Amino acid sequence: MAQDAPSSLATLQTKILTTSNGDPVDDNQNSLTAGEFGPILLQDFHLIDKLTHFVRERIPERVVHARGAGAYGHFEVTADISDLTCAKFLQPGTKTPVFTRFSTVGGDRGTSDSLRDVRGFAVKYYTEDGNYDMVGINTPVFWIRDPIKFPDLNHSQKRHPRTNLRDHDTFWDFLSLTPESLHQVTVFFSNRGTPYSYRHMHGFATHTFRLVNAQGVSHYVNKTNQGIKNHTAEDAIKLDGTNPDSNTEDLYEAIDKGDFPSWSVCIQVMTEEEASNYRWNIFDDTKVWPFADYPLKKIGTLTLNRNPDNYFAEVEQSAFSPSFMVPGIDVSNDRVLQGRLFAYPDTQRYRLGPNFQQLPVNQSYRAKVSHHQRDGPGTYSDNFGAHPNYEPQSLDPNGPQQQLHDIRAKFVQTSLMGKTGRYPYRDSDDDYVQPRALYNLLKGKEQDDLIKNIVDHIKHVKNPEIIKRQIAVFSRADPEWGRRVEEGVKASGKKL
Repeated sequence: MAQDAPSSLATLQTKILTTSNGDPVDDNQNSLTAGEFGPILLQDFHLIDKLTHFVRERIPERVVHARGAGAYGHFEVTADISDLTCAKFLQPGTKTPVFTRFSTVGGDRGTSDSLRDVRGFAVKYYTEDGNYDMVGINTPVFWIRDPIKFPDLNHSQKRHPRTNLRDHDTFWDFLSLTPESLHQVTVFFSNRGTPYSYRHMHGFATHTFRLVNAQGVSHYVNKTNQGIKNHTAEDAIKLDGTNPDSNTEDLYEAIDKGDFPSWSVCIQVMTEEEASNYRWNIFDDTKVWPFADYPLKKIGTLTLNRNPDNYFAEVEQSAFSPSFMVPGIDVSNDRVLQGRLFAYPDTQRYRLGPNFQQLPVNQSYRAKVSHHQRDGPGTYSDNFGAHPNYEPQSLDPNGPQQQLHDIRAKFVQTSLMGKTGRYPYRDSDDDYVQPRALYNLLKGKEQDDLIKNIVDHIKHVKNPEIIKRQIAVFSRADPEWGRRVEEGVKASGKKL
């Protein structure tokens, strides 16, 4: 059984107040001055130490997923999938400590938990082969299917460069010109866009991954055991004014009183042959694999049972990336995944420094880390002492060396063919099939709420051509859908 994650990331060793270098502080109330009424002296190290640290206390905000909450727990495997993957942490009965961070995506750190947004759902597994990160969201699909669009997507949903305000025109302008987003738009403007709490939502890895043992691919789903529960738009807006920290508070208090939230961890699996002949491109993040075609297979349970001791050290400084993998799981040709493999660790190097994985919450504490990377800001370790920092080398017989015999456990050999180029996805009509099915799956009040939520947002667009363009996207999926949105916009007094 795996050991638990460290219970505390910092322990006060003494009750004596000291400076950052351990020098006892004689007076923490009065600065050192030149006489009773004279100016402050630069030699007052304690004052300068406090001030310079204070003005540097805020690390750069995450570009996305800025506002979040986190907790520790464990993942326990309850099924035998050793025929599918050789990953050690996925073998029967294995229990692995985890850290999970939930977040809103588009909002700044100061925005509300309850606003309409996609929610992040990231899990760091502290495995004996190193840390494995499952960096997901609470929706099964994404807005786009090529990472080259990612900066544009977020720029359109963030603040306008001139007004510094969120802008309905830029929001809908981008989406109406990117019809592949319609599936996510549907989920986003349904009541699932305003979850009741982090505990009452599913988590999806969204991407397609390869399993190393079998020639197959998979999707991962964390299915909440608390049941799906959402706010209406009106309830979410009201909550924004009364308790903007509602989701953070709910998670903390539930764990604090012993009501530990849990999720059934499930996978969908298809063979390489099935993947090559499936009716949709399995590497398209705007599509789902219908459960009717590939049912969920429960493989274990994720439970959160301990709150962090310090929010900044553990939640704010936690760093995730889908590139942090372990033997038994490999990447696929999923384009957005391929882009995230680079972008996520790169943003952590910018935000936290090149040694962000030495921070306690990010450390691979169950697997010994040994490499030739040295120096840089934020070096919290002994920097590997006197060991050589290059390879091949013959000076240190105990130095780290590549493990050629384990190469088959690292990746799946993939056949590549064709010429390099910028290839668009084929069959754009498929962008409307799954959103149409989801729209018709929503019945009664759920569908009415979807229409109302869309109308309440899009009616603020100043340019009527953008509204008409988006209505045409809805109509192509389902004529009734487009008609209802158009009627709602006109009923609001907007001229089209």
